[in-house]
Amino acid sequence: MKAMILAAGRGERMRPLTDHTPKPLLRVAGKALIEYGLENLAKAGFTEIVVNVAYLGRQIKEHCGNGSRWRLSIQYADEGEQALETAGGIANALPLLGDKPFLVVNADVLSDYPLASLREKSVDLAHLVLIDNPPHHSLGDFCLNENGLVGVNGGPKLTFSGMGVYHPDLFAGVRAGQALKLRPVLEQAMQNGRVGGEYFDGSWLDIGTPARLREVSENRGFFHTADMSGQ
Repeated sequence: MKAMILAAGRGERMRPLTDHTPKPLLRVAGKALIEYGLENLAKAGFTEIVVNVAYLGRQIKEHCGNGSRWRLSIQYADEGEQALETAGGIANALPLLGDKPFLVVNADVLSDYPLASLREKSVDLAHLVLIDNPPHHSLGDFCLNENGLVGVNGGPKLTFSGMGVYHPDLFAGVRAGQALKLRPVLEQAMQNGRVGGEYFDGSWLDIGTPARLREVSENRGFFHTADMSGQ
């Protein structure tokens, strides 16, 4: 299974830190954010990685190179200066991802979720990892029913972790070069009962603002209590 790291975002909420540095290269506990994702994917047995880039993307390419230092093979899906949002960015990268289900993770999420387990999941159009709602996203995103299907309604809301496995067919309706968020694409598939999911209660951090970046950088305990290996 191939894997994709979403790294093309402008990082508006991180300004002014992202005025000259792309968000995936901001440092947490002495290491660039994207490096945690690459290390976790490598330890979980993934070898072929696609990274989408846009704003200041050259810096990411220069920092990560071909991935050999992590024993990975990295290819880049360059969206130019204007990012295509999540669904548009994934659709743009499909020629590099192939015709089988693939894993997608956000560059700004740190977690000890066992990524290797996703290689064995049965996937229709999508399989999402859901978590408890963090303070900054208290209303949540989707519901997970007892049959393992994910929908917009039908129970308490959970938050989408930014980790999911997708079949290329999920993006069949996305036009080439179209900027499109992921949620409407998922919701359409949910209406047809084609999105599965699971609940994860382990360590998870979304490094979305300077305050959260500062908090996790100062709280080194997270890196001691959470196994960041992704196995």
